[in-house]
Amino acid sequence: MQDHIVVLTGAGISAESGLSTFRDNGGLWEQHSVYDVATPEAFERNRDLVLRFYNERRRQLKDAQPNQAHRLLAELEKRYRVTIVTQNVDDLHERGGSSSVIHLHGELTKARSSVYPEPVYDIGYNDINPGDCCDRGEQLRPHIVWFGEEVPMLEKAAEVVRTADYLLIVGTSLQVYPAAGLVYEVDTDVPITVIDPGEPASVSRANVIRKGAGEGVAEWVSRLAGNR
Repeated sequence: MQDHIVVLTGAGISAESGLSTFRDNGGLWEQHSVYDVATPEAFERNRDLVLRFYNERRRQLKDAQPNQAHRLLAELEKRYRVTIVTQNVDDLHERGGSSSVIHLHGELTKARSSVYPEPVYDIGYNDINPGDCCDRGEQLRPHIVWFGEEVPMLEKAAEVVRTADYLLIVGTSLQVYPAAGLVYEVDTDVPITVIDPGEPASVSRANVIRKGAGEGVAEWVSRLAGNR
């Protein structure tokens, strides 16, 4: 049976493909805070602003390309069972070749009713505009888990982490809960590696590679091959 590698990824891996984050911009987007565009209350208060924010992110994503880290993680599937658990809402893991990806915080290329969680529609990189409705006539919204909302994929992700033979953490400070709690689901004898060029996530007994996502994943893959 193939060893199971579980990879937790965050904004740092997508940043190397040119996708900016709120942190890159001092926590602001056009002078708006994350709470102006990423909460249910924000959508109710200013629907047009929220839709415009995600439309711009979708256009940015369309022009972005998977980077070395995405591709290396996908190539691991030739020798291992690999599951990506990502906090990112982009599709760069899939476009990089990964076949098993769990999106904790939703997907930018999908939309759903603003009233009910289902059905979910694939919209690609197209805009969602005021007046765009689902089959029941309700306004569409991005298929994103906003602040204050439940994380429906969390339990599935926890189940996956519990089956890991290796846990790799790339590009996330693990400061956002409940996603940050996933690291505590891994068995105590499972090797944990954190890849981060700055101040890495504080994870007990973890090995740390202080490099960017692409360079760090390349080093980790090389170490893994040497241990086989």
